Amino acid sequence: MQDIAYQAGYAEGVEETVASQLPPYTVLPDIGANEVIAAGISAYREHWLQLLRPEEVHGRMAHALAVGQPLSVVRLGDGELLALAHDTVLPLEEVRQKGRFLSTAGMQLPDPQARDMLADSLRMAGIIGIPHSRLPTFQGLLFPVLRYYGLSYRSLTLTTSTMNYALHEHGLLQQLLPGKRLLLIGNRAPELANMLLASASLTIAGVISPVRGFSDIPRVMQEAAICEFDLALVASGIPAVVICERIASQLGKVALDFGHLADKLVSGEIPYAR
Repeated sequence: MQDIAYQAGYAEGVEETVASQLPPYTVLPDIGANEVIAAGISAYREHWLQLLRPEEVHGRMAHALAVGQPLSVVRLGDGELLALAHDTVLPLEEVRQKGRFLSTAGMQLPDPQARDMLADSLRMAGIIGIPHSRLPTFQGLLFPVLRYYGLSYRSLTLTTSTMNYALHEHGLLQQLLPGKRLLLIGNRAPELANMLLASASLTIAGVISPVRGFSDIPRVMQEAAICEFDLALVASGIPAVVICERIASQLGKVALDFGHLADKLVSGEIPYAR
């Protein structure tokens, strides 16, 4: 019911916004708001920012694995953006209200040290997934957060924040994993290991679990450092951004922020084979 109400309110709001832009005593018959928006977006083509497509992300990961180069693929959702925004772009109490889920994603507010670790990892990350949604806690926070930390989106290598799902959906993840020594990191890493072994007979080099927030990152990195692996799949909430970046920058390996894809594969909601 909430989704239905939201969609209805959104549709009405968009139509009223279009109406508000017309001169007095003027209407625009037979042309919907979506058509108006499409025409308007075309006028801003020069401002479009192209993101890496799934095949391009896969290609860069495959190349890095083939030649032994480090590469981190991290993702920014509302959790990461709210974490970066607290006491910087937004007041702490506003972030508490909007981010009630943050404690379950590995972030206890306030935590300026974790926030700054997250920002430092963004500066070092190889590929950064950003949200497609323009809602207030997604792109509405993304660009103010980047500006606050002095990060130019034009200088970053960007893809979508759902790239983990896109790689799987396009069958590219299934092409990438065979023949690689995999390190699985996160609370469901043991279950994910069992699923991957049963589904595809992949090589599991190590499992690091659980991950108890940002304070656990040093231990995770110590365990990762003694593991012989090629590719790390990290599903540990917001700390995954820092873990992936450090696996690349400190250990010289390839790491993918795997996110909730791990949960969906383990539960069977999404099958590994497509």
